[in-house]
Amino acid sequence: MIKRTIPSTGEELPVIGMGTWQTFDVSEEQSYPVLKNILQQLHTNGGRLIDSSPMYGNSEKVVGDITSDMEIANDFFYATKVWTSGKQEGIHQMEMSMQKMKRTTIDLMQIHNLVDLKTHLTTLRQWKESGKIRYIGITHYTDDMHEELESIIRKEPIDFVQFNYSIQSTNAEKRLLPAAADLGVATLINRPLGVGKLFNIVKSRPLPAWVDEFNIKSWAAYFLKYIIAHPAVTCVIPATGNVKHAADNFEAGTGLLPGMELRKKMLEHFKGL
Repeated sequence: MIKRTIPSTGEELPVIGMGTWQTFDVSEEQSYPVLKNILQQLHTNGGRLIDSSPMYGNSEKVVGDITSDMEIANDFFYATKVWTSGKQEGIHQMEMSMQKMKRTTIDLMQIHNLVDLKTHLTTLRQWKESGKIRYIGITHYTDDMHEELESIIRKEPIDFVQFNYSIQSTNAEKRLLPAAADLGVATLINRPLGVGKLFNIVKSRPLPAWVDEFNIKSWAAYFLKYIIAHPAVTCVIPATGNVKHAADNFEAGTGLLPGMELRKKMLEHFKGL
């Protein structure tokens, strides 16, 4: 799988990771084998990052239960979030997240949707200094918050910024992605498939023949390669509980990437559907 560098350290991160919103929020352990298969596929295909949050119901616990039973548990890059107000409430929530995910260190702790930003930033810096976490991040999921995210990374020493970006929602290309590149901030991309809505647009339409040379064999790969081809994108985190869909997603992280002109052609083709 293609890798990108985390600017603040130089560590390399594979470009396709795993989101867990809804898909890992299960209550029955009978769902675990399928999800374990997907995480095994992620690893086999060279991926590492698993992104979760206390907001995602049982997802953190499910990630912890499944990965702790895998010999490759320590190969993954664990990302989660703090999503509450108040210093002590934040500390308690993050400690619970570590317990649920069965980790003594979290690779990336993010302030979910910028809730109580200043309070949690102070704690996260202390936790990073002490080694409880390795990276600090901030997140949001709507276009109208991109300006605020940009403002924060210009003022604060942030390692990662997570936001929405897709072939249908390209607002991040205007300022946020260039700013992240200029400032040396890694980027995580959520909602890369428009929460699945992009597939309703393409439905049973065939892929254009001119994408063959870029190892694009599915619409998922088409959408994800468009994103990955932007040089400021570090890692994309599509979420799925379907083994075949996961395979399509991971495949997108391999092979040649379209250049600027082909990305424009891909965008124009999609808009014409």
